[in-house]
Amino acid sequence: MASPSTSANGGIIGKSNNSSFGRCFVNEKKSSGTITTQPGTRVVRTLVIAGGGGGGVNGGGGGGAGGFREASCISVCGGTAYSMTIGGGGNACYPTSSNGSNSVAAFPSNPITSTGGGRGGGAAPVAGATGGSGGGATGGPEGPKTGGAGNTPPTIPSQGNPGGSSVPGDTPAGGGGGAGAAGGNGGPSGASGSGGAGSVSNIKSGSNVTYGGGGGGGDFYSPAGSGGAGGGGAGATGPATGATAGTNNFGGGGGGEGSASAKTGNGGSGTVIIKELNKASGVWSMQSQFSALSQGTWPKFIPTHTMATKGIFIAAGGGGTSVAPSGGGGGGGGLVLTPNSYTITLCGNAGDAIPITVGGGGAGQVWQTAGANGVDSVVGSAVNGLTAVGGGGGGSYTTPSKAQDGGSGAGGSGEGVQTGGITTTPGQGGDSGTYGFGSNGGTGLGPGRAGAGGGGAGAAGTNGSGSLGPGPAGGAGGDGKSVIPIMGSLGTPFFGPPNGTFSGGGGGNKCTAPGGAGAPGGGGNAVGTAPGSGFASGSPGEANTGGGAGASYDVGPRANANGANGGSGRIIINFPDARTVSVTPGANAVNPSPGSTKTAVFTVSGTLTVS
Repeated sequence: MASPSTSANGGIIGKSNNSSFGRCFVNEKKSSGTITTQPGTRVVRTLVIAGGGGGGVNGGGGGGAGGFREASCISVCGGTAYSMTIGGGGNACYPTSSNGSNSVAAFPSNPITSTGGGRGGGAAPVAGATGGSGGGATGGPEGPKTGGAGNTPPTIPSQGNPGGSSVPGDTPAGGGGGAGAAGGNGGPSGASGSGGAGSVSNIKSGSNVTYGGGGGGGDFYSPAGSGGAGGGGAGATGPATGATAGTNNFGGGGGGEGSASAKTGNGGSGTVIIKELNKASGVWSMQSQFSALSQGTWPKFIPTHTMATKGIFIAAGGGGTSVAPSGGGGGGGGLVLTPNSYTITLCGNAGDAIPITVGGGGAGQVWQTAGANGVDSVVGSAVNGLTAVGGGGGGSYTTPSKAQDGGSGAGGSGEGVQTGGITTTPGQGGDSGTYGFGSNGGTGLGPGRAGAGGGGAGAAGTNGSGSLGPGPAGGAGGDGKSVIPIMGSLGTPFFGPPNGTFSGGGGGNKCTAPGGAGAPGGGGNAVGTAPGSGFASGSPGEANTGGGAGASYDVGPRANANGANGGSGRIIINFPDARTVSVTPGANAVNPSPGSTKTAVFTVSGTLTVS
């Protein structure tokens, strides 16, 4: 007769692990960084919440909640560091508040991005913006009266809902959309719309927790709307009190402001929560195996392979800029340059198509909104490959629109926050940090109203200098970096017009003098001569160089006046001539190059196959 333990284990002799199966380890990431799985983990469940949108100002609509996305049965490699990006909340600013930022769980088998919540509308006039959930419409008489769309871009299941609308005239504002419900509408009289309710998840402890509530609308005279369940901030009435900010790490939308004097209804930051299987050795009971297989949580093997190269170069997208009298230049995209004999480890089998992501340049933004950061460029995946980080967006006119950190930091403004953005490239884990290059943005000068240059892969941005009036120009962008010592003298067909130097910083503006020059490596020039009270655009970063944009100029908000865009990135990989190499799509190419080498060049995202 078999022993009880053998009988209970299906006739297999060994330690039974019934009691330990299903004891999941939970890790919540509240700021960007990495989460390392346990050695035995093969499957995880995750919740990804983006940052909430800032509430609108002066009869402002509520900010939309950050996108809410939850997924189960994501295959992972054990003992592997996975990159987690936690989106910040948008700022409440006059005249234009800002959207929340995206949160990303970068699993190679199933990367999940939740979109930042849309800003609330304002009386400038400013429309409620689209996002994970949309911002509420303004109550002001001139502003658009329809709330911003939610679930943008669309996901299945939906990541959010639209913001509430308002009626024509000077009326109560709409509430921001929530992850679980649309924002409330502002009526012709009565209170402003409440924020939409969030959605629940039990990932942390088995008990339901609500995330992603929308912000309530604000009004100068009428009662303000309440914040939606799940961290939405309440709106404010009149100038005496400020709106409530969305709750951090819940992705709550900020409350709308009743007047233009208060700007406290910022959106709440997002979060990423991972639940993984504990490592357990020994023999699993047949009952536990069947249960795990039925639920899709039985550990799965994720293969890895190595790929030998003769050097890899990656440039991310450069940072965009804003519109201001003395705005800062965009930071150059981060740059990764490996040794000329380099082997990379990737998830998947040898011969599989390897994903290649060429980051776009950051978009230019309106008055009082910092330029958008460039997009990362990646060989493989962000967690098992090489990543160059997008350049920081240039600083603008006021305190909330500070210069952004990035692959290289953006230049500081001559007004508002003058400190330049910081390079995040050295802080990356693994070889992306070891072989990464980036520099800080320069510091703006307040008394001289001189914006600074964005940092480049080879040097920091130049500080603003001089006194107010004719004199030294705005700060020049920091130099890019030459990749020729590693990649060889490949020439224009491979390198494009920069012919070997990439990721230069953009130039900063000076209010009463010429703008700073963009740096070698595709950096854009700031405005050459300020036009007094008119608008003038800085030069964009050069395409496929990772160059930061030059700062644009104006002395006040203007419709359809945006800063310049950063330059898109580029990826080049050298292989021994004996390897068979193919790329997609047709815009990318593989060609022979000097030194018994063949070179793959990517100017758009695609795939790489090597055998």
